[in-house]
Amino acid sequence: MIMENAEEKAPLRLEEAVAELKTKTGALVLVLDSITDPHNVGAIVRSADQFGVDLVILPEHRGATDFEVIARTSAGAASWVPIVLVSNLVRAVETLKTAGFWVYGADAGGTPAPAVRIAEKAALVMGSEGSGIARLLREKCDEIVSIPTSGRLDSLNVSVAAGVLLYEIRRPRQS
Repeated sequence: MIMENAEEKAPLRLEEAVAELKTKTGALVLVLDSITDPHNVGAIVRSADQFGVDLVILPEHRGATDFEVIARTSAGAASWVPIVLVSNLVRAVETLKTAGFWVYGADAGGTPAPAVRIAEKAALVMGSEGSGIARLLREKCDEIVSIPTSGRLDSLNVSVAAGVLLYEIRRPRQS
């Protein structure tokens, strides 16, 4: 479900959501780049709920927007996790950076996540399973993180990877 402004019953804009998060001591935003399977997006939103994500940003184009499937797959979490659609993910990340967020991109070639100290205000960018994070968006990331694995396949499903990374981000803050 798209985050709504209760007074106007209109979708909340990214700038409004970021302005609200800017006032918090710590915040976690998830940016989903070119993830076209609504089942994966729904599973990610479910993990986002469990790990206290403050905002999920989806692209209007080149991404899953079948909100009925997303809501159903999220097991209801889409009703609780604020989701904002944007026309340009690069500009959205620039907005987050201006608001004091440190941006982490997920990629198998990055620094192992357990070795990275995640900032209090963090945004995690997850790319598509096929092509990863778009080049321009990747260039906006402050650091690239990976999940150490030992299997024969070269990657995890994006929804599984998102869940693992969200856990890694929240774990130090919960102890």
